[in-house]
Amino acid sequence: MHQKGRLCWISAAVLALVIAAAANDGTNSQPSVVAHPGAAATKTTALEADISRLAGLSGGTVGVAAWRLDGRGPRVLINGAERFPMASTFKIAVAGAILAAVDTGRLKLDQMVSVDPMVMVESEPIADRFIHPGVSLSVYNLLEVMLTASDNTATDVLTALAGGPQAVSEWVRRQGIQGQRIDRDTAGIIRDYFHLPPGPFPEAMAAARKADPQLDEKEKHPNPAFDEDPRDTSTPEAMAQLLTVIFNGGALSKSSTQILVDIMERCRNGQDLLKGRLPAGTVVADKTGTIGGTVNDVGVITLPDEVGKVVVAVFVKRSDLPEAQRERSIAEIARSIRDYYLFASDFSSTTTR
Repeated sequence: MHQKGRLCWISAAVLALVIAAAANDGTNSQPSVVAHPGAAATKTTALEADISRLAGLSGGTVGVAAWRLDGRGPRVLINGAERFPMASTFKIAVAGAILAAVDTGRLKLDQMVSVDPMVMVESEPIADRFIHPGVSLSVYNLLEVMLTASDNTATDVLTALAGGPQAVSEWVRRQGIQGQRIDRDTAGIIRDYFHLPPGPFPEAMAAARKADPQLDEKEKHPNPAFDEDPRDTSTPEAMAQLLTVIFNGGALSKSSTQILVDIMERCRNGQDLLKGRLPAGTVVADKTGTIGGTVNDVGVITLPDEVGKVVVAVFVKRSDLPEAQRERSIAEIARSIRDYYLFASDFSSTTTR
C-alpha cells in the first residue's frame, strides 16, 4: 500500500515514541540487536525495536544493515555480522567484476558473447525465450537482464567471463569488503540445493524432475544444509558496505558506476520487497534474491527532495512461511528505515511530506 502526500513534521523524539508504541503490540520477534555507543543508541533503539517486531512477520531469521550513503547519522544493524545465503543478490558482485574489466579494457560493453544452450539455467528471459541454438548477446545486454530480470543464464555467462566465482570474490575483497564470498555460479548453487545429477544443467534438471515430481516444491521450503553452508553467503553489513563503495564511486569508474546504478534502478523484480511499502515514485536501485527459505532484497533508497540516499540490506533465511509474508516483512522494515532517516532531525532536514 502506497501513501502519498502525507504532511509530516516529525522530530526524532516524536518518531521514537511512535515506533516504540508500535513495538509493544505483543508480537514476539527478538533477533539480536547491535548496540550503538553514546547518543546514537538513543536515536536507533526505537527503530531497532520496530525492526525486531517486523522481523517476526517473516517467520525466519532476519538480518538488516542500513545507513545513509553520505555517512551522516547512525548505522542500524540487526544480526549484521551473521551470514545469510545471498541467493541472487550475489549478482551485484558479478556486475561489479565485469564492469571493472570494462574499465581496464579487458572487456567491452558491446562485445558479443555466445550463449551455449548447454549452459542455460532456468529463468527469464534467455532460457525461457531463446529456445533455439544461435544465441549471442552483448556484455551490456547480459548485465541488463542479469540485474533487472535476475536471469540465471546471463549470470553464469558473465561469471565465467569475469574469470569464475573466485575471481568475483577476489574483486569484492579488493574493495575492502570482508564477510562476503562467491563460490559458485547459479547452476552450481541450484545443483547443490536440489542434489542434481552430473551433466549439462538442462539435462540434469530434467532428469531430477523425472525422478522426483515434487522437486520444484522443495524450492519453496527451507533446506537446513543449504542454510548452514558458508558458501555464497554474506553478512548484511558486508553487502551494505559493498553497495556503499559502489554507489559512492569507490569501486568503478564514473561511467561504469552510473551504468550499474541505472540498471539497478530498472530492476523489475521485487515490487513487494524494499519497494512494497514506499511512497509511489520512490527511486530504488535494488537486487533481489530468493531460494528455499531465503528471501532477500538489497539496494539504495533515494529520499525525497535531495535529502539523501539510504543503503539497505535485508536478508531472511530459514522461513517456511509463504513467500508473500516474507516479502511483507522486508517491505515493512524498509519503510521504517526510510522514514527514520528521512525525519530524524539531527542529521536530515525535516520537511513537509
